[in-house]
Amino acid sequence: MTKRLVVLDYGSGNLRSAQRALERVGADVEVTADPSAAMAADGLVVPGVGAFEACMTGLRKIGGEKIIADRLAAAGPVLGVCVGMQILFARGVEFGVESTGCGQWPGAVVRLDAPVIPHMGWNVVDAPADSVLFRGMDTDTRFYFVHSYAAQQWEGNADAVLTWANHQVPFLAAVEDGPLSATQFHPEKSGDAGAELLSNWVGALN
Repeated sequence: MTKRLVVLDYGSGNLRSAQRALERVGADVEVTADPSAAMAADGLVVPGVGAFEACMTGLRKIGGEKIIADRLAAAGPVLGVCVGMQILFARGVEFGVESTGCGQWPGAVVRLDAPVIPHMGWNVVDAPADSVLFRGMDTDTRFYFVHSYAAQQWEGNADAVLTWANHQVPFLAAVEDGPLSATQFHPEKSGDAGAELLSNWVGALN
């Protein structure tokens, strides 16, 4: 049965490219800010590009924090992408300014301590064997990153499946924590590898 997905439209993110990437793997995709549609969908995708605080401002305008929280309370799957992953954490620190995130996970998103910023381009990840998102993928599979900030510590659920990557320092490339999953890289820009990951996520939806 075709899965019905909503890409949450809160004024940030590559909405249409996310929609196309999900349609490529066989999903029926709607781009909307409507809470009823977001709650009724088989899966909700939260994209995000740019600054943490700007994304949170846009999210608050549509009640996006509540949409995400309500879905998760009902065990409804959510996938955050790039800054859409970052805003799931409690805090983001950019240019010395601390912003409040959705708080689904504890901890902060901070600047990568690397000589070359942003981290932009293709990189491998270290996915554990029990990952659903990376199921069936080779260890040398590369994904497309473009970011200067990331979560570099995990303070959340000890049972969460954590995938790490390195750009001078280790950072979280993906998290799978019950119904809530997220990737720091852009699956929609990662070609066949990104399509395989999205297919794995869609295929695991109830």
